[in-house]
Amino acid sequence: MERFNGTLRERAKVQTGWKSHGIKIAEGQKIQYDFVKPHAALEGQTPAERAGMDLNLEGNRWMQLIRAAKAS
Repeated sequence: MERFNGTLRERAKVQTGWKSHGIKIAEGQKIQYDFVKPHAALEGQTPAERAGMDLNLEGNRWMQLIRAAKAS
């Protein structure tokens, strides 16, 4: 979580208009971090994969997440 907060802070520095972490772009950044972006410290897995969540995301992970969300 601390690594995510550091990443979010660095991203917020270059983007103006961020007044809180509750805005939509911050939510998208959390999804990117947890489900889309593989992490070297996790041996190329996302935090969700490391936690045992098998979402079968291949190719365009964002599109796969959107389709899964629409289906549920």
